[in-house]
Amino acid sequence: MSTLLFRICGLSLLLGSLPPSSTLFADTMSRTVTHVRDGDTIVVGKQPIRLNGIAAPERNEPGGKEAAAYMRQLVLGKLLNCIDNGKWTHDRLVAVCHLNGEDIGRLIVAAGLARDCPRFSGGRYTDAETAASRALPFPRYCKRKE
Repeated sequence: MSTLLFRICGLSLLLGSLPPSSTLFADTMSRTVTHVRDGDTIVVGKQPIRLNGIAAPERNEPGGKEAAAYMRQLVLGKLLNCIDNGKWTHDRLVAVCHLNGEDIGRLIVAAGLARDCPRFSGGRYTDAETAASRALPFPRYCKRKE
């Protein structure tokens, strides 16, 4: 009995020490967008979010300013529901975010300003790609691993 109690206490301590968005847990947050970094990175509240499964050009690349402007017009100051996958890239939590029930990743891809990134999306946005989005560079990191 004491061994079982010891294991339960150890597990409780381990789980209690993990950050809320560790890879063991996915979390949902509803927060207002306070900043748009570019077409695939936003800030909700104080939390930077990397939109999962899309690749938008950087601001200094062709189409980057347009992608950032589109995202800014779409979400800045608005309430989003984001579901993180428990993963991080650089300082950003990776998540899929919805505005009024619509996936904003799908919206920017359909607007021709971002690409589906199948390595991370599983092809979730392939059907939303347009001729304009397919004309954007396809980042190497988006290629599925063999």
